Amino acid sequence: MSNLVIVESPAKAKTIKKYLGSGYEVIASMGHIRDLPENKLSVDIRHHFKPNYEIIKGKEKLADDLIKHAKKADKIYLATDPDREGEAISWHLAYLLNLDLKDKNRVTFNEITKTGVTNGMNNPREIDIDLVNAQQARRILDRLVGYKLSPFVSQKIRRGLSAGRVQSVAVRIIVDRENEIKAFVPEEYWSIDAKLIAKGIRKAFASTFYGDVNGKIKITNSEQAHKILDEVKDGEFKVLKVKNGTRKRQPSPPFITSTLQQEASRKLGMQSKRTMRIAQELYEGIEIEGMGAVGLITYMRTDSLRLSEDAINDATEYIKTTWGDKYLPSKPRHFKSRANAQDGHEAIRPTIISLEPSKIKSNLTSDQYKLYKLIWERFIACQMAETIQKTTQADIICNGYIFKSSGYRVDFDGYTILYVDSLDKSEDNELTLPPLEKDMILKVKEILPNQHFTQPPARYTEASLIKALEEYGIGRPSTYAATISTITSKEYVKREAKALVPTELGEVTTNLMKEKFPNIVNVKFTAQMEENLDTVEKGNLQWNKLLEEFYTDFYETLKKVKAEMKDVKIPLKEDLTDYICEKCGRQMVVKVSRFGKFIACPGYPECKNIKKFVTEIGVPCPKCNGNIIVKTTKTKRVFYGCSNYPDCDFVSWNQPIAEKCPKCNGILYKTKGKKAKIICGTEGCGFEKAIEE
Repeated sequence: MSNLVIVESPAKAKTIKKYLGSGYEVIASMGHIRDLPENKLSVDIRHHFKPNYEIIKGKEKLADDLIKHAKKADKIYLATDPDREGEAISWHLAYLLNLDLKDKNRVTFNEITKTGVTNGMNNPREIDIDLVNAQQARRILDRLVGYKLSPFVSQKIRRGLSAGRVQSVAVRIIVDRENEIKAFVPEEYWSIDAKLIAKGIRKAFASTFYGDVNGKIKITNSEQAHKILDEVKDGEFKVLKVKNGTRKRQPSPPFITSTLQQEASRKLGMQSKRTMRIAQELYEGIEIEGMGAVGLITYMRTDSLRLSEDAINDATEYIKTTWGDKYLPSKPRHFKSRANAQDGHEAIRPTIISLEPSKIKSNLTSDQYKLYKLIWERFIACQMAETIQKTTQADIICNGYIFKSSGYRVDFDGYTILYVDSLDKSEDNELTLPPLEKDMILKVKEILPNQHFTQPPARYTEASLIKALEEYGIGRPSTYAATISTITSKEYVKREAKALVPTELGEVTTNLMKEKFPNIVNVKFTAQMEENLDTVEKGNLQWNKLLEEFYTDFYETLKKVKAEMKDVKIPLKEDLTDYICEKCGRQMVVKVSRFGKFIACPGYPECKNIKKFVTEIGVPCPKCNGNIIVKTTKTKRVFYGCSNYPDCDFVSWNQPIAEKCPKCNGILYKTKGKKAKIICGTEGCGFEKAIEE
């Protein structure tokens, strides 16, 4: 008997084939085989939003091959990923191969191991049409918004722009934060910090001004700070009371998609798109010496904290064997998922506990090893005992004023012997206080007033934006990486170090959307739409009914706005250049075509003068005093050169900066990479310095 199993990727196919053995042929569809074609709307709005799917351009031969393999098979299994997208891919394959949707030919694997594949193959089911409809609804919804709204935004602001249902809200969140930062008015405040020494102890400890016996006092200016300082600097510091306690800290739960992306960003510096690509590789299978292809982690698109009992038992046994019983909690840990979690799969965990990261490091790429180690350690740690800290809090009095000191030491390391969450305080920096007793007299080593100013809220990073999207209920685990990739590639947002900063384009577009299409960029409205899609998935709402309710209002709003803004064009300051058209005297502007940016005269069609677009970095050429501009090689590698080329041949892989070398007055450069620094370009100088964050 011939059995055909269809999956998405060749890597996944190879791993599954190993477990199924002879009698099974496993081939890959390379993702979606049918979709809405890109060159037209492809949604019949008048006939209940019927989608017009076609075989994806370039996949015609693959489709023919799939049909040929299917005709030879006695039984066909559709084994695409276990989520909405995977269900939709299977549905499209069933249409292409003319399969009966009532057949139990759909199999899913939460993990690609012998057990996972066997369980999946032993429990085939029908294609879940509700899951498919939820994916269809999202796909068509995004197509309607994108294809109806993008041309309008492009016409009013800049050619080539796109507007999307989730991406527009993500940009708004970033823009709103930037507006908060701009509107923030810093407030002055002061602290008085003392270094005190207990009798018989050489090392000083820190103590900070709190207030007086009546409560906390806020110091708002220099005069107030120095008045208090004058009253205590020559006074007697005495311990008023000491409170000793115990603090227990629990390990973080295992990863879900969002927390994996956040932690990989904070700990490994990985962007979410890169994190998900590597996680997909780990899930689909890696060649392990002596074992062949092995899926190392469970499915990585999940919002559930559920763990199988077998996995918990394996972790418990590993912890007991490695560190002993004292590193086990009183009972195994189970974690509660968020209220709106779909709970379709387990949390992200290693599939085989005994495959320690260090044992298989030689079989993994650097990125695979780092991410696998992160997932493996987080999972093991979640089943370990809590860390126990002995805490000390001391109130110290001087002339009626109270100073406070606090410290702790680790009494039992627990899970932190293996893993420390990036948001936890480092266990390497214990703040210990000397033995203090009531009425003990302390010696003052130093006491200083310090001026501070309140800080605005921090800009979003990838990690904090993903956290915000999750908390607001916007998007789903599979959409976060794609959303961030889109808003940066479309230049609505730029990266400054790890921060996501809105561009003028992002701010202007968001302001237009907030004014004219408030629902599209409304956080609550978008979150409600996600809940509606979940309702479709549960079979409690018709997908085309959802689309009809949305589109009726959207279409009327779009028609009205188009009429109101018929002759309106919103200019961007960033599109203005310093170039004056030598043909007609107008100030030239940046334009965008399908080939990229160029500089043109705004007098078109009367004046058709254009120039090549260049990005200047504001640094003069050290050879001829021309402008240094950004250039790229044929392989898109960035370098820097003089705008007067070929008359001037200055080039550099490293970016020149305006600052001069303090040692030799030579030109300084910023190097590339994770350990970027400032170096001097003068041969033999040797000056370098770290880049301040």
